Amino acid sequence: MGYPTDLTDKQWALIEPLIAKRTGNYHKENWHCKRKIVNAILYLVKSGCQWRMLPKDFPSYSTVHTFYRRSRLNGLWEEILAVLVQKTRILDGRNPNPSYVLIDSQSVKTTGAAKERGIDGGKKS
Repeated sequence: MGYPTDLTDKQWALIEPLIAKRTGNYHKENWHCKRKIVNAILYLVKSGCQWRMLPKDFPSYSTVHTFYRRSRLNGLWEEILAVLVQKTRILDGRNPNPSYVLIDSQSVKTTGAAKERGIDGGKKS
């Protein structure tokens, strides 16, 4: 029995080669299954729990945190997201690479107003 956040076999098949390329294949020193570690990270992100409160059926929180931190620093998560975005765009019949970017106009207006008002946020002090 797994968690709703666990990867399906199809989802794992998409990202496993990227993880193996960045972290090496499964050697004896990598005795925790990478899929269990990724599932633990997905559980943590979705549930918002603390590292130390990961359920006991996942690898230890220190193992999961170390993998997450190293993967973040070496760009693995960005690479996974880029591949998934391209795959999704291809399945939707679109160009794999976005051709333009949208900027929320409300965010643009907000930054200008904050610059004019300073630290006090419009107070009359």
